[in-house]
Amino acid sequence: MSLDDQLDIIRSPRHQNQRETAVVLSAVEETLRDQRYGETPTAYFAALLALLSQSIAPSGGIVNKELATSVVYLLDLVTPHVPAPLLRSKFSQILTSIAPVLTNHEVEAPLIKSSIGCLGSLLVAQDSAAWALPPAQITPRRALAGLLVLASDHRPKVRKRAQDTITHVLKSPPPSPSLDHPAADMCAETVMLTVHDVMTANGKNKKKKGKSQAQEDHHQPGLMHALQAVKTIAAASGGWPSKKIEPLCQMLMNISKSNNDYLTIAAFEVFETMFEGMADEFSSSKFPRLMEAIRELRPSQTDSQLLPPWVAVVSRGYHVSAQIDPEDTFRKLPDIFEMISGFLSSSSHNIRISASECLISFLVNCVPGKVVWNPSISDETTLDNVAGLGTSLLGAKYQAAWMESFSVLSALFENLKGRCAIRMDETVRVVGELRSNDSFQGKKQADDVLGKAVRAVGPEAFLNILPLNLAKSRADQPGRAWLLPILRDHVLNTNLAHFKSEFVPLSEAMFQRVIDHGANEKTMEIKIFETLVHQIWALLPGYCTFPLDLTTAFDQEFAELLSNLLYKQTELRSDICKALQMLVDSNQEISKACHTANLPRRITKEAAERNIVHLSEFSGNLLAVLFNVYSETFPQYRGFILPCINAYLSITPDKELLETFSRVTSMLEAALADSTSQTQAEKQNHSQPKGEKQPATTHTLMDLIVTLSIYLPRSTFPALFSLTALILSQATDPQLQKKAYKLLPRLATSPTGIEAFKNQDCSRELQSLLLNSASTATPPCRRDRLAAIAVVIEHLWPSSLHFIPSILSEVIISTKEVNEKARSTAFDLLVLMARKMNQGGTISQSKIPHMPQDAPDAKASLEEFFTMVSAGLVGSTPHMVSASITALSRILYDFHDRLPPLATKDLIATMDLFLTSANREIVRSVLGFVKVTVITLPESIVKPRLQSLVPGLMSWSHEHKARFRSKVKHILERMIRRFGFELVDQYCPEEDRKFINNIRKTKDRLKRKKGTNRGNEDDDEAAADQPKRKNRFESEYDRAIYGSDESESTDDDGSQDHSDAERGNRRARGSKTYIVEDSDEPLDLLDRKALAHISSSRPVRGKQAESSQKQKGSKMDADGKFIFGADEDGDDGDPMVIDFKGRDGGGDVEGTVEEGIGAYVDAIKGRDAVQRGRGGRLKFSNKRDRKGEVEEDGEDGGGGGGDDARKSERGGKKSGHNRGRPGGKASQPSSGKGAISARTHLRGNGTGRNAGGGRGGRRGGSS
Repeated sequence: MSLDDQLDIIRSPRHQNQRETAVVLSAVEETLRDQRYGETPTAYFAALLALLSQSIAPSGGIVNKELATSVVYLLDLVTPHVPAPLLRSKFSQILTSIAPVLTNHEVEAPLIKSSIGCLGSLLVAQDSAAWALPPAQITPRRALAGLLVLASDHRPKVRKRAQDTITHVLKSPPPSPSLDHPAADMCAETVMLTVHDVMTANGKNKKKKGKSQAQEDHHQPGLMHALQAVKTIAAASGGWPSKKIEPLCQMLMNISKSNNDYLTIAAFEVFETMFEGMADEFSSSKFPRLMEAIRELRPSQTDSQLLPPWVAVVSRGYHVSAQIDPEDTFRKLPDIFEMISGFLSSSSHNIRISASECLISFLVNCVPGKVVWNPSISDETTLDNVAGLGTSLLGAKYQAAWMESFSVLSALFENLKGRCAIRMDETVRVVGELRSNDSFQGKKQADDVLGKAVRAVGPEAFLNILPLNLAKSRADQPGRAWLLPILRDHVLNTNLAHFKSEFVPLSEAMFQRVIDHGANEKTMEIKIFETLVHQIWALLPGYCTFPLDLTTAFDQEFAELLSNLLYKQTELRSDICKALQMLVDSNQEISKACHTANLPRRITKEAAERNIVHLSEFSGNLLAVLFNVYSETFPQYRGFILPCINAYLSITPDKELLETFSRVTSMLEAALADSTSQTQAEKQNHSQPKGEKQPATTHTLMDLIVTLSIYLPRSTFPALFSLTALILSQATDPQLQKKAYKLLPRLATSPTGIEAFKNQDCSRELQSLLLNSASTATPPCRRDRLAAIAVVIEHLWPSSLHFIPSILSEVIISTKEVNEKARSTAFDLLVLMARKMNQGGTISQSKIPHMPQDAPDAKASLEEFFTMVSAGLVGSTPHMVSASITALSRILYDFHDRLPPLATKDLIATMDLFLTSANREIVRSVLGFVKVTVITLPESIVKPRLQSLVPGLMSWSHEHKARFRSKVKHILERMIRRFGFELVDQYCPEEDRKFINNIRKTKDRLKRKKGTNRGNEDDDEAAADQPKRKNRFESEYDRAIYGSDESESTDDDGSQDHSDAERGNRRARGSKTYIVEDSDEPLDLLDRKALAHISSSRPVRGKQAESSQKQKGSKMDADGKFIFGADEDGDDGDPMVIDFKGRDGGGDVEGTVEEGIGAYVDAIKGRDAVQRGRGGRLKFSNKRDRKGEVEEDGEDGGGGGGDDARKSERGGKKSGHNRGRPGGKASQPSSGKGAISARTHLRGNGTGRNAGGGRGGRRGGSS
């Protein structure tokens, strides 16, 4: 950004703190204009220097803080644009002026930051002579020393500005032959001294402070800031000054052994910065010295504290060394590999882990690619040494580290690849012997090593070292069937002939043993042989992935073998189909790849193309086999066959493809003719038994045609479309219709199909096809039919837009489909139609069905499309009217900004009329339209309509069916949020003001609650830990229509909103649900009564249960049974007395199953129980007791009993905590068959419903 741009920002300040700076700048510019100096950087610089001397006195400090802040800020902007000689001449004056600011720790951060920036510009302008002056004088070195002090300041912004300035200064050295800045050594010494002083001070403080205070200072911010300054110097000086490398490494290694993880990470970051700084060509000459210094700091082999960080630094260092000089680093690899591998014999697990990770890093980063693929003689020697060191890791010396050694060996095989052959044979043999031992614990790690060996040397060389020994096993040659899964997962890019020569005979031998067993019951040995056969053929997909000898190994004999297996061995079909598919896909991947860096190097593009040509010779026969197998397979098992068919269709020559298509279509036509002529009775007679059913032949053949379609030439499309028309005209088979409709979307995925759709004649034929099949379309195929229509409309010509109004009514009515996917497709199709109409064109209305032949043409436009959709508003059925309104809502949401305002206003006015309809289906759609209007349309359009919209909405606010009330409430909430409460309240009818006021009060209550929760830090942390809620809407339109960011309510008092908010808070904190278990046996979750043992409060157990029982006054007899309510009321002799503690509000007892029994007794025998009077009429008792309850007797059909009872119930609801609950437990029946005969003691004055599960308790007095 130029100086003028920066000053323009100041001239028009946006913030309050910039206005003082704008005033100073205005005064400076006015002065310059008066004196005619011109607004140049030099003129600004001179004027600001004069103001600087007035605001800051060198001896007296800051005279005017506000003026000083503005002047120094402007100087910070101007000095980078001032000529360097002028800055050098004014260096002493400026440094003397801003020194009081930099040395005063009480100065505010903005002034210090601007002073640092100004000083940085001055230091960059200095020459070599100035940097050579001693720091005792007012020199650049002295100023830089002050910046180094600020680089460790406790204020983050000041510290950051100082560090950035130091970096800028050190990266802009004056011209000199040295690699480093003249002050780099001084900076290095200063920051290292700072680190040393901070470490010394921390050590003294730890001795003086207690343990608790030492934990408070665990982060050691002073040392962290000092290390950040070291990192700044390292980044700015090309890694680090050459003369100061050794002491820095020593210091960082001492810090790395600290128990403070933050300090260890900070030290590693310094090393990382040094390595990055020395990676370029300019500073790479310092890197050998750095690595030598690090190697000399090698700690003791038993130092578990310092050794892991040192190993990590060495690993990263040689990674950078491999980037600078890969060949030299590879030559050093045996030495450094031997040095680090020695640590694997350590008894410390951390040291062994660090050493193994370091060795893996060496193998990954220090082995160049050209060494693997084209090594020289010296490279071969290095590889021999590294391989020998890797094999030595399996010796007894490293037995404790074998798990770590396996990781290193895996990396060795993975990175040396084919160069491991012969060199690592002994390693494979030793690991295989260890893996064969049943008592060996590291089988998983050994399997990984062997798998990487298979990938590196190939299965043939691997099996020469570790043979399977399955065909003829002997005592001295144990079988290794466990190798088959390893081979399956790692065989790749090898010779297919090896599978034919090694595994095909082995599979035949294993299968022959199964055949010899006959039809007898399978023994375990026979099952093992069957498993071995499956595992052998599971290897074939790996052999068929990037094969090296496909043209010679895949011959007619092998193809016939695979075909026979596909027919006869259904269990092997999955592996064989996958293998056949991989033959094509892997070669096509190479032949079509632009970059072959990640592909196998042993197969070229030319070889892959030859392989594809060779496979195409077998594609015709293989397709015939696959078609037959597909027709014989049940639908749920066909998933792997179609991808294989697709692969071979893509390489089949056109001639064979046409023959295949002709054969399949003729078979399908014959099958269609048979199914048409067959009567329903014949179909039932030939129906298959229940269970797995083979699909109809027509379905199978249609699947094959859909699969074939994208590979067919354009000449076959007429026959394809005529066959589709034949199927679509038959409404007797909905599933076959669905498959036929899928043909058009399938064709749209191929270039040939897209070209056909763009052809006007073909498009006209498809339009006619879709229009003629509308009458026979079945509901199950609705979604696929809409998808086919979308394909035609997408490629519609501007002169063929009459197809849109011809099909529009079907699309509109589909927006009300029960199937969600069909609805979604219909909405997307509506939007597509609107876009197509918006692009312009001509609508030939005479070609629209049921239109006169002399109808004039119309011009296509978005407004015309809205008019077409609006025609459905005069439909004969409410369903059609509702669908039209829903369609208008969707397209208005997407295109409201492109529709003329007048058309929008007319549309809203029309909806006002429908809002007064008596049909709920129509009004439900109108409410969605109103919501879209309120959310999306401009205020200038919506505000004038509020006068009619609000009363119309209020007329439905009393309707609870279909959630009309909640929908209206949410729309009103949106209105209030957008237009304000006063405006909505103004148009609200007087009798509905209570509803509007309730919405306002609810919102205010929620705002206050949110403000309270925002102040609670624990709630904030809990909410932050919760994962983000997944979006449950598929589109923004669905969010607008169905979404609500506020809770919806159906109660006038807002209690539902309040409960929703409470529920949301509980959900944010995490719901707590407990299972109440018996102490003797666990809860049976399959029991129907298990729900009674689910509680939202923590169950009381143990001593708490005993103490709670004592508090309740419960007693226990000699058998351990509880006795309730025996003493207090004089009912000692009646064991069936049921005592309800807590009914008066004094006890807080959870509801249990026993309480439910008590509630039932209360309802039958209690004070409020229903009784029969004379003549059998029901009699209710609502008597006023001593505490003021109403006492009236009334019979059903009486005048006032019901009203009084309801009043009493409402009074009970208002009592809040007086709603008692059954507190006692029923004792076991003393005699009989479990019948309950008891007197009930009721306490409490709560009023509630007289059923056991009702809200609140029952009213009653002491009996």
